[in-house]
Parts: sequence; C-alpha cells; structure tokens
Amino acid sequence: MYDNLKSLGVNHPDDIDRYSLRQEANNDILKIYFRRDKGEFFAKSVKFKYPRQRKTVVSDNVAEGYREINEISPNLRYVIDELDKLCLRDQTEVDLKHKILEDLRHLDSVVSNKIAEIEADLEKLTRNKP
Repeated sequence: MYDNLKSLGVNHPDDIDRYSLRQEANNDILKIYFRRDKGEFFAKSVKFKYPRQRKTVVSDNVAEGYREINEISPNLRYVIDELDKLCLRDQTEVDLKHKILEDLRHLDSVVSNKIAEIEADLEKLTRNKP
C-alpha cells in the first residue's frame, strides 16, 4: 500500500499531516509535511521536484497546426492520489470525532433537561400531599 510514496523514501505514510503542490517554471514542487512530535517547534517536511511533461498536440486553430503544452508528470499524479487518500482519511476521522463530541454534548443536554423535568414533577407531587 502507498507504493509510490514508499518509492520516494516515505517509509511511514501514516505520519503525513498534509501536502502542498506548486508550479515553478517547468517544474512541479511537491512538499509533504509530517505530524509534529511533542516538543518540536516546526513540522518536518520533505520536498520533491518533478519536471513537467511536455506534449505536442493538434491546435484548435487550423492555421497553427500543432502546439506544445506542459502537463503534470504521471508519476506525480499517482503520488498525489495516494496523498489525497491519506489526507481525506484523516479529515474523515476528525469529522467523526467532532460528530461524536457534538452527539455527547447533545445527549448531556437532553439527559439534564429530562432530570430537571422529573425533579419538577416530584416536587409537584410532594407539594400536593397534605
């Protein structure tokens, strides 16, 4: 699993926190950030440079004939797919944690209100007895 990341030397893909991708001249720059350990001020990161793939394609304009375009490297595309899977999985886990905390707070509120309602009913019963 995560063979493309491992081929880059990323031996522990689960430690990846996030990544960034930017274009610089004829290169794509991928920067992978890892989770910070306790006591570390900066997150560890690694940077990779991928040359953009050049292709000659038929132009839309008949008079021009062919034109050259630059595309993202296929290898980089595979790495990004793996990174997206990792980062989206982490986001899903954070969302689930947030949902569970909201559910617990709501449950706490419901139970507190029900307890108050029952106590009020008990109070009415004890006041109405001679």
